[in-house]
Parts: sequence; structure tokens; C-alpha cells
Amino acid sequence: MSDVNSRIDEIVKGNDVVLFMKGTALFPQCGFSSRAVAILDHLGVPFETVDVLQDQEIRQGIKGYSEWPTIPQLYVKGEFVGGSDIMMEMFESGELQQLVAAEA
Repeated sequence: MSDVNSRIDEIVKGNDVVLFMKGTALFPQCGFSSRAVAILDHLGVPFETVDVLQDQEIRQGIKGYSEWPTIPQLYVKGEFVGGSDIMMEMFESGELQQLVAAEA
């Protein structure tokens, strides 16, 4: 495992809910990241964020780690959930609430 994959793995496994995003939870830098934060805020679940704009290695590495080409990316209990579109679909169906509630 490369150094960047090890760093990402540590972040993913060290946090129950983590969102790799552009910007921060208080100041998202893209609409998709903003929507992802809004969904998590609405659920009231504590979550960590990683600003990929601050670390080019992680910005590129996360795409290979998840085999998913876009950001944001949500992980719950070490498992890749998806990006903002998948998060919205899961939120609307109630799946996301069940997933994070089961992990709380």
C-alpha cells in the first residue's frame, strides 16, 4: 500500500463518518460538497471532513482508493458509501439514516 493509501486508510478507519470534500464543512468549495455537508448536518450525525484542496496527494489518492472518480466521497465505518448524488438518493429513501443510525 502506498504512503497516500496508508494515510487515507488511517483516516477512513479512524472515523465513524468521514467526508472527503472540496473545502470545509463551514465553507464548502463546490455545490456537490455543499449538498453532502447539508445532508449530514440534517441527519445530525457527527462527521469528520478532509479538504482535498489542501492536499493534492489525497485529492488524487482518494479516487484510486475508492475506485470512484469524483469528490465528495462519504465513508461510514470504513465502508465507501458514494458521492453526493448517491447520498441524496439514500437520504430520500431513508437508507442513509439507517446506515448512520446503525453506526452511532
